Amino acid sequence: MRLIVGLGNPGATYAQTRHNAGLWVVERAAARWGGRLVRRGMAQRASVRHGSQLIELAGALDFMNVTGPPLKGLLRECQLTADDLILVHDDLDLEPGRLRIKLAGGHGGHNGIKSVIDALGTSGFVRLKIGIGRPAPGQDSADYVLDTVTKDEMEIFEPCLERAVDALELLIHRGTEVAMNQFNVRERDGGNEE
Repeated sequence: MRLIVGLGNPGATYAQTRHNAGLWVVERAAARWGGRLVRRGMAQRASVRHGSQLIELAGALDFMNVTGPPLKGLLRECQLTADDLILVHDDLDLEPGRLRIKLAGGHGGHNGIKSVIDALGTSGFVRLKIGIGRPAPGQDSADYVLDTVTKDEMEIFEPCLERAVDALELLIHRGTEVAMNQFNVRERDGGNEE
């Protein structure tokens, strides 16, 4: 069994903000794999099967900065460890629409990741990062991640979110190294240079 958690903030106020990119991926994974996220407590959850794998999907366990304790409780409830966790989240250091898979490492200033590392006592879990880009000069990062995504940005995010579900499928069935080799590369623009 694997636990895939998409970080985000609960509630309609935050639903279309950049910080909820991880939750968007989990929503798409549930839809593709024949599940439906339903609210259980603060979290949205679904139990699905993909191939031979049983997967627990969860998103927006609590507000981003205090995600760690409920995630630790969910691992305990599912009788899993950090080795069974795939955490999906936004990343300011990646350009919009770019994916990166990483095993372990620091929190990079992401308070949601910091909360998870602090609660679990380890950084030894797989992360699937969704690039959201950097704020404009002079704009505060905290304000930027909580801003609503623009229509133009969503056109970039949509195919990225579908590729992120492809990456999850590869992570589940072929492992971290294979998935990193396939998805941690820059994709060519397809000749649409200006």
